[in-house]
Amino acid sequence: MAVKALLIDLSGTIHIDSKAIPGAVEAIHKLRASKVPFRFATNTTKTSSRKLVDKLNAMGFDVNENEVFTSLSACRDRVSHLRPLLLMEDAALDEFKGINTHDPNAVVVGLAPSKFCYQYMNEAFRLLINNPSIPLIAVHKAKYFADKDEKLSMGPGGFVEALEYATGTKATIVGKPTKSFFELALKQIGMLDNPENVAMIGDDINNDLGGGALELGLHRYLVRTGKYRSGDEDKADNKKLVVYDSIVEAIENILKSNT
Repeated sequence: MAVKALLIDLSGTIHIDSKAIPGAVEAIHKLRASKVPFRFATNTTKTSSRKLVDKLNAMGFDVNENEVFTSLSACRDRVSHLRPLLLMEDAALDEFKGINTHDPNAVVVGLAPSKFCYQYMNEAFRLLINNPSIPLIAVHKAKYFADKDEKLSMGPGGFVEALEYATGTKATIVGKPTKSFFELALKQIGMLDNPENVAMIGDDINNDLGGGALELGLHRYLVRTGKYRSGDEDKADNKKLVVYDSIVEAIENILKSNT
């Protein structure tokens, strides 16, 4: 079945920190010129959506803000009626402007290396253990990510599980790979009713290409960049799974098949 639209991961797929994957800038420009609908669907949580767009544009991607759908923005919508304790990097707090954080009645965890220390983790623990009805919300539970030195670093998953273990509270996941996250992204490109015609491209076999992507029947394109490790493709369901060396090869093949 033809691929008529794309969802594309960001970190590890088109860039690593402030460095674009070789050829990725040109590939995204070709994709945009082809008029194939797409969204960048990302779990990036270290920085706000606005700052993320600025970062991508500094690399030459010429991204419009409406082309980026982040788990952070989905999380903001999820907690807009709550007063969250935000374990977030300062650069990500911009996303939550206008939300009351006084006297917290929820704990929200993103990728926050500067906050993953005993002081902040214990503050979250005490809030949860003393108020069993308070929700624990994780933007995502990735095990690791490709850091700026192109080596793997711990993701928020282990820290979320530490809070789950210590408090007995199960976290609600907002971002990839939840079905609801993919459905919101599909809705933005008008493909909610035709997910079988959409491909998700990413470097993480579980968070990008598992869960909701598999459940919705998306084409799943794994790229050998970022957090990819040899043999990742053997760890998951191979339904509609194709492996490419990079985003460049993936986009080239999609555009060729559509001509």
